[in-house]
Amino acid sequence: MIGILMFFTALFMLLFGFPVAFTFAAVSVLFGLLAGVTEIYMSGGFDAGMIAGLSEGLAEGIAMFDYMPYRIFSIQQNTILMAIPMFIFMGIILQKTGLAEKLLESMGFLFGEIRGGIAISTVLVGSLLAASTGVVGASVVAMGVISLPVMMKYKYKTELATGTICASGTLGQIIPPSIVLIILGDVFQVPVGDLFQAAVWPGLTLVGSYIVYILIISYLKKDIAPAIPVDASRGSKAKQVQKALIDIIPSLALIILVLGSIFGGIATPTESSAVGSVGAMFLALIYRTFSFAMVREAALESVKITSMVFGILIGATAFSMVFSYTGGEEIIAEFMTNLPGDDKMAFIIFTMLVVLVLGFFIDFVEISYIIIPILVPISEVLGINPVWFAILIAMNLQTSFLTPPFGFSLFYLKGVAPSSVSTMQIYKGVVPFIIIQVIVLLVLAFFPSFFGISASL
Repeated sequence: MIGILMFFTALFMLLFGFPVAFTFAAVSVLFGLLAGVTEIYMSGGFDAGMIAGLSEGLAEGIAMFDYMPYRIFSIQQNTILMAIPMFIFMGIILQKTGLAEKLLESMGFLFGEIRGGIAISTVLVGSLLAASTGVVGASVVAMGVISLPVMMKYKYKTELATGTICASGTLGQIIPPSIVLIILGDVFQVPVGDLFQAAVWPGLTLVGSYIVYILIISYLKKDIAPAIPVDASRGSKAKQVQKALIDIIPSLALIILVLGSIFGGIATPTESSAVGSVGAMFLALIYRTFSFAMVREAALESVKITSMVFGILIGATAFSMVFSYTGGEEIIAEFMTNLPGDDKMAFIIFTMLVVLVLGFFIDFVEISYIIIPILVPISEVLGINPVWFAILIAMNLQTSFLTPPFGFSLFYLKGVAPSSVSTMQIYKGVVPFIIIQVIVLLVLAFFPSFFGISASL
């Protein structure tokens, strides 16, 4: 039971706001030593005396970490993880080019003449930003700063406006190239390109479902999302379409370069991330926002974010090693394989509930490196397709970004929203979009063939 106690101790400390990487590392060392002392005690080692038994137990616990350098070296040699800093760098560069501003402005006026037009354009821009940057925080903040004031100006209901922005911003969790999918590819030891391909249709289904919901609610409630009057100062409709295409085409070209090279088998995700980084700087040149100072700033931000991810990974490696040594994995496996009902479906349902609840409190990186490695061996025993399981988890983690009271997207938007927008309005606004995500998640869980994915190995 030491492993189970260790798990809840780490979770308890995280809830109090302790740094994630240091929490996992410290808890691992503490319980590793405790496990060593317990083992010596159970074997009668304390019969020779308290000091001798304690010393032998501590030495046993310390010896457990002898293989840590090899595990860390293995992480450093993992070429899949090299894609993470480059995709982060690509996203930050695109954020600084003002790409979101240009897309939202053009598409907002392009669709503005229909009810809910600005909300629809926000969803479409969110999907484009997700496919070109994959950075959730940047997408939510960008659209919150630009799109929310426009929707408020034209009397959109606050709940619909905030819910649309939060939901659209989280599309970067599931639409490739997603950092979540890269991490899950490493955890599941499956090609990241396979995960990218499998995530396309679920992601597009979410986009389509959001748009359908906005159209329906706007039609049923005439005053919830009124149409924007035609602005003659912006020129003819043809000129507006032309301007929108000019703003959209560069982003689409980058998406085709990055994802097309992966899907076509021309490049690995790591290689395509390098292409994306170069492409992002090329777009900065096109938009005349390129400077070496901007590149330096983006590089520093990328290093900070990447260091956080890899710091958590090292702490998680120590945690999973001690958890496995103390028998925690065996207890979890026994519990999971003895759930009532069909083994496979009971495991999936229970796993999705656990990931959803944990997503309220801890970040997707911790869940991916701490919780998922415990579940992967069980899924293999049950014959579950790792690609399908990984996409389910990614979709679930996306939902956790929206779920009150701790959804990260809600806090991102609240940080840039006007003071007149209350936290409760944001909470109410995301509820319909959470329901949509849960419905799509259920369809993916029970009818994976609808998305062209097999549930079994």
